[in-house]
Amino acid sequence: MNLLHTSLLASALVLALGAGASTPAHAVDSLELVNATLDQASDLAALPRQQVTLKRPPFVHDHDQVAKGGPKVVQFTLPIVEKEITIDGEGTKMHAMTFGGSIPGPLMVVHEGDYVEVTLVNLATNTMPHNIDFHSATGAMGGGEITVVQPGEEVTIRWKATRAGTFVYHCAPGGPMTPWHVVAGMHGTVMVLPREGLTDGNGKQLKYDRAYYIGETEFYIPRDENGNFKSYDSHAEALPDTLAAMKTLTPSHVVFNGAAGALTGENALTSKVGETVLFIHSQANRDTRPHLIGGHGDYVWEEGKFANAPLKNLETWFIRGGSAGAALYTFHQPGLYAYVNHNLIEAILLGAAAHVMVDGDRWNHDLMTTPSPVGTIQPDTDQSLPVGK
Repeated sequence: MNLLHTSLLASALVLALGAGASTPAHAVDSLELVNATLDQASDLAALPRQQVTLKRPPFVHDHDQVAKGGPKVVQFTLPIVEKEITIDGEGTKMHAMTFGGSIPGPLMVVHEGDYVEVTLVNLATNTMPHNIDFHSATGAMGGGEITVVQPGEEVTIRWKATRAGTFVYHCAPGGPMTPWHVVAGMHGTVMVLPREGLTDGNGKQLKYDRAYYIGETEFYIPRDENGNFKSYDSHAEALPDTLAAMKTLTPSHVVFNGAAGALTGENALTSKVGETVLFIHSQANRDTRPHLIGGHGDYVWEEGKFANAPLKNLETWFIRGGSAGAALYTFHQPGLYAYVNHNLIEAILLGAAAHVMVDGDRWNHDLMTTPSPVGTIQPDTDQSLPVGK
């Protein structure tokens, strides 16, 4: 099956742009093979089933950190929503494509050995075909080849979580449609916890009091001849200009959770002194460098794979494009912390920043203090410059 030709619109756009090669002549058609052998699917009737109510990021649905009992079938329903969104304080709008109505799509948490069952619903009010590629799944382009749904259709995919870690999922309808759908918002993360929970690499169990999911997205909003951001009436109208902007590899915005300021001010993340927070961070398309100003990464799974020992005491960690990672930190001081992409141009000028407000009424002066508070320069202060040799 050639995913470049899942709709007349997609076909026309691909042909007009001259993009992509056809499927190899002798390629196995995963969709046909799966449908022809459905009677061979594992009988999971004896396994318990859990229906999960997803939460909008940065929040994470209720879950056990340590698995209870054996494997189960964990069921999720994921509606696809196309909608116009505002992405900055200046009112810049774009036509977004989303899993679950949010950018990023919701975090799904299961345990290694569980079966993940996702019903993907392409609402009848949408205009585009969509699918889902799970980086945590095995075969069929991560499920992308067997989940293409037109508006008004749904499909249920089930796959076994065989590897522990954090993994991106995203829409991948083929050709230039794939990066366009991703930078239009269609990405999220699955977290597969080890059945015994997180450990420090030496067998010591690590627990968290709360978890936050931060999905980083870069947008490519076209500008007019005067340098102002353009707006469009539809996805199809926006596509040619948007693809041209994407080819420059120069984002107009780099944001957390769908918009500049989405996790700052009144929308800041919260914690308390003494609490341990797990930050899950994804970037489906570009490299990024998370940094917690005023804090650290006590334990960091930079590549997002819990079978690997975590790195410790990092100031900044690296999340490669197309992946998700996780960092654990225990807050020791109250006040405001900034969680940023430490390409500070992208953080401050383009929007990749979040706030964490940590509640507490006592300051630990052993960790930080000011023996001489701010004041005028004292007469005996040495003002000479460092020596040359």
